[in-house]
Amino acid sequence: MRAAAIVAVLALSSSQAVAGPPFLTEDPVPVDYRSSEFYVFSTYDGTSEGNDINLPVLEYSHGLLPDVQVTIAVPFARTAPDSGPTERGLGDVAIGVKYRFVDESDTSLQIAVSPVAVLPTGNSSKGLGNGKAWWLLPVCVQKSWGEWTASVAGGYVINSADGEESHAYGGWLLQKDQGGKWVLGGELFARGKDTVDGRATTFLNFGGSYGFSPRFQLLFSAGHSVSGETHAIAYVGLWRAL
Repeated sequence: MRAAAIVAVLALSSSQAVAGPPFLTEDPVPVDYRSSEFYVFSTYDGTSEGNDINLPVLEYSHGLLPDVQVTIAVPFARTAPDSGPTERGLGDVAIGVKYRFVDESDTSLQIAVSPVAVLPTGNSSKGLGNGKAWWLLPVCVQKSWGEWTASVAGGYVINSADGEESHAYGGWLLQKDQGGKWVLGGELFARGKDTVDGRATTFLNFGGSYGFSPRFQLLFSAGHSVSGETHAIAYVGLWRAL
């Protein structure tokens, strides 16, 4: 798994899908205290060298404390490089914590930190994992006004696996509640060079959600790189409040 596909898998849960999934830019909204939510979703990352698909990814989040959420994401990966055989199996499992230390008000932003540890559970020799544990260290900020919500997130990836590079990343997301069951938006997301032979890359991504009910939603997005490496990315999934 590489680049945007990894970030899409590990962009951890957001309350009511205000931000975060299905986008790459994380949000600062934790699950409510003593509440839980569940995602099942798939991601696609197509490049000139092949494609990676995660199908399914199972993700569970719980409000462990007020303003504190814990999350585990378990991906089942498929990698199909042009120069080798297609492989399938368990990917790298992610465990994360989100802590919101500033809540939103009329005069303040909503701010959280959301560190993630990614465990080397996937078989790296088959292209299904990183080969070593690695970490994402993001800070997330959000502000809403009327029908609009803007989210900004940035952080750093620490990755010492062979062929990989630690790098910074960040995104800006704008969404609008359409006044019914639809929420639609777009984002600009950039990351630094993430592999020894790679390049810094910027993505433009569009998507949203459709609410079957307040506790059950369809999530979707699709986008493409606009600079750096060539990637086509997509996300589709279901969210359920438990």
